[in-house]
Amino acid sequence: MKNTKNNRTIKYKLYSLGALLVTLLILGFLQVNSSQYSYQISILERSAIYAVVAVSMNLLTGFTGLFSLGQAGFMAIGAYIVAILTIPVEQRASVYYVNGISPAIANLQCPFWLALIIAGLVAAGIAALMGIPVLRLKSDYLAIATLGFSEIIRAVIAAPQLDRITNGSYGLKSIPGFPNLFVAFGLCALCILLMVLLINSSYGRVFKAIREDEIAAQAMGLNLFRYKQMAFIISSFFTGIGGGLLAMFMRSIDSKTFSINLTYDILLIVVLGGIGSITGSVLGAFLVTAGREWLRFFDNPLYIGGIQIPLFRSGFRMVVFSILLMVVVLFYSRGIMGNNEFSWAGLGRLVKGIPDRFTKKKQKGDNTL
Repeated sequence: MKNTKNNRTIKYKLYSLGALLVTLLILGFLQVNSSQYSYQISILERSAIYAVVAVSMNLLTGFTGLFSLGQAGFMAIGAYIVAILTIPVEQRASVYYVNGISPAIANLQCPFWLALIIAGLVAAGIAALMGIPVLRLKSDYLAIATLGFSEIIRAVIAAPQLDRITNGSYGLKSIPGFPNLFVAFGLCALCILLMVLLINSSYGRVFKAIREDEIAAQAMGLNLFRYKQMAFIISSFFTGIGGGLLAMFMRSIDSKTFSINLTYDILLIVVLGGIGSITGSVLGAFLVTAGREWLRFFDNPLYIGGIQIPLFRSGFRMVVFSILLMVVVLFYSRGIMGNNEFSWAGLGRLVKGIPDRFTKKKQKGDNTL
């Protein structure tokens, strides 16, 4: 029995290694042919960045039970910090061409990896201050408070008083992008891996205990406010890094980039993938981002035999996308993964169970006849 279990473990590790090698080969192929597959690369990069933010939101909502809608605000903080610290000094005059640039940041520049860490720390610091009054709220009240904070951050960024730092409503451009595809995916994978390690640690078990029953957790001697604030700070740290990664991906940003719709998109990914599932958040990020892009042909007019199909017009893509989401939710009420994680054993059971489902349906039909 023990040897069988060890053999199975070795087999699953070989499967994981094989999947990693295939992923690296695909990334290598796309990198070599980046000019030919630039559109596909942009979809994959955006999906990976959204996966980081979705996992950080799931850390707070799915594993700690705190419903926050401030992701867009923390992403804006991270994005602007990275942009300000990485725009080449010689190009800043062309960026801040209206009101000029503040002398405090005129010659301030650092590598992108350091800028990402600083962005996460600044977002975490603001979350620590914000969490003192906000985390005493619960449920919908917490969501409304964090949503309001997100809009305040966006208004502050666009305020004329900060034109010489954030460039106001003109936004920031000339942001250096990722050196290559491996760096982009490597940074996203590292962030997700760190969050997975945290969730599987003793702190993660405390977060789950608070989610399941706050009264029982408090009776066990846990300081609820301390651990809630810790989860809020950690989630904001990685959300800030996600915002910085998005700035590097887009190469230019403004306050409109981080509207409430961005938070709703991340929430959609979390719910669709499964609240309380890291794998679900990653899978949901790729499905939602890719689905929206691949359905773009519905926005273009379609002619059959010289007759225009009336439904194919601008905006019809989102109608089809919404219908598909409704279908998925109807069949998977708890999301695609629920609160489960991917495993090779689970995948094997799923594949083996497919023929059985068809057999049962056929037998049921025969009995009916």
